[in-house]
Amino acid sequence: MKSYQPNNELTTNVLSSKPSKISLSVNGKKKEIKEGYDIILEDTVLFPEGGGQPDDHGVIANIPVLKVIKKSGQVAHFTESSLPEGAEVDVEVDWTRRFDHMQQHSGQHLITAVAEDLFNFRTTSWNLGEVVSYVELDTTVVTFQQLNELESVLNHKIRECIPVIVHMYPQGAPELQQVRTRLELPEDHVGPVRVVEIKEVDLNTCCGTHVSNLSHLQVIKLLYVEKGKRNKTNLYFLVGERVLKYITISVDKEKSLTTLLKCRPEEHVQMVEKMQKALKTTQKNALIVLRDLALLEAEKFRHLVPKPSYYSLHRREGDGEFLSILSNEIGDEGVLLFLTAGEDKGPGHILLTGPPDIVATVGPQLCDLLQGKGSGKNGRFQAKVSSFTKRPKAEEIIKQALRITEDDEP
Repeated sequence: MKSYQPNNELTTNVLSSKPSKISLSVNGKKKEIKEGYDIILEDTVLFPEGGGQPDDHGVIANIPVLKVIKKSGQVAHFTESSLPEGAEVDVEVDWTRRFDHMQQHSGQHLITAVAEDLFNFRTTSWNLGEVVSYVELDTTVVTFQQLNELESVLNHKIRECIPVIVHMYPQGAPELQQVRTRLELPEDHVGPVRVVEIKEVDLNTCCGTHVSNLSHLQVIKLLYVEKGKRNKTNLYFLVGERVLKYITISVDKEKSLTTLLKCRPEEHVQMVEKMQKALKTTQKNALIVLRDLALLEAEKFRHLVPKPSYYSLHRREGDGEFLSILSNEIGDEGVLLFLTAGEDKGPGHILLTGPPDIVATVGPQLCDLLQGKGSGKNGRFQAKVSSFTKRPKAEEIIKQALRITEDDEP
């Protein structure tokens, strides 16, 4: 048996169904243009985006609603299927998404009111994100002590089970002079003004969805602050179910780190700092070894008799810096050097140096062949590549270019 949720569903009639297009993110990736229909209903339980709150998701006659927006004063439900005008349909909201938005939005109202009352930090905007939300505060600094005090007061208000009440006032009503937000109403607004009251805490004009009691927020966690735009500060927060999800993810990470680091959770930071210090020492020693190795390879080249016009070297343990040191130590612009470093069939670095005309011609060819990205000039071409599987083919290209050049010489 399906559990009932307040304002979760209703039966209504279709007023119109017209072809439409909309830009939507697909699977969290870049937006795509989708063709479908704007469904206008006599009434709806689906909230159209606005007031800083995203739109609801849901179904109309079991057809998914992909977007809900306001158009010319009406609520348009975008679907990929049409519905006959006049048809009676059931409309149902995705309650999980709706309740999450209610928690975050009511939580924002509470944060805004308490932050202004405690510290005179006025909220200038806010964002309800998919994972974390934030309020933009009109202050340059929020201290750690202020953050802790604010969080403590917020959660005390939640434990007091304070009612959240919606009022509808005619435009120009004297009650509207008491609201915290005094923004101009939207140009297409008609009828009464909606005011959301947190009893004896806040009175705010708002079109969004809210809980009916602060106890429904469960808990508020203030995460951190960072510098915002125009000397503002962004305060990031979680409310309700998002806090529980955050704790679950954090505990799972903590358990994984405990296994990997082989120490208690309270020692994690100290162990990571110790490992970072050891890693820096190891990297420094490895760089010294690579430099010595590059010098030895350069010395080996200088003893080659006769001196070659083309020299190729691949080293699995090297890196881009190793290739540069080796090239600089050899220092012979008349020799075409093809130097590579990385896994034999994996990614790595290439460096091609020598006669500028050959390097300029062959460098991009090698880059394409080895699936890389690079650039070069003045007889030097370097790139990061995806695979060295075709390195023998790259050598053939170089040798062919050298033979053509030699044949053309007088």
